[in-house]
Amino acid sequence: MLNFILNALVYVLAIYGLIEIIKNIMYVMEYTNLSEDGIYIIIASKNQEKKIEGILRSVLFKIMYGKEEEIKKVILVDLDSKDNTLKKLKNFKKENEYVTVSTWKECKEIIDMIDDV
Repeated sequence: MLNFILNALVYVLAIYGLIEIIKNIMYVMEYTNLSEDGIYIIIASKNQEKKIEGILRSVLFKIMYGKEEEIKKVILVDLDSKDNTLKKLKNFKKENEYVTVSTWKECKEIIDMIDDV
């Protein structure tokens, strides 16, 4: 019974966190220059140097060839990885002009500035 209660609590907190993330993204899109027409993608990763490039290529391929809209901006965020994830993200940026690489601290500063508005 205790295990069920703990699992339920974890799921409730996870859903709450997801709702807060979606709410913040909607706020950023409404009150910043991200409200232009087009597709914007924010991908956050941590310690995924072996998988990140394949995931990025797969996601971007599906979006580029599955929608009529043009990708406006892809923001790749590194969440203080201990491996070479940030290096992989920067290499991916060199191949794609619509990609921006950011760190968690830079994104936090942007979000903090938005909260002050």
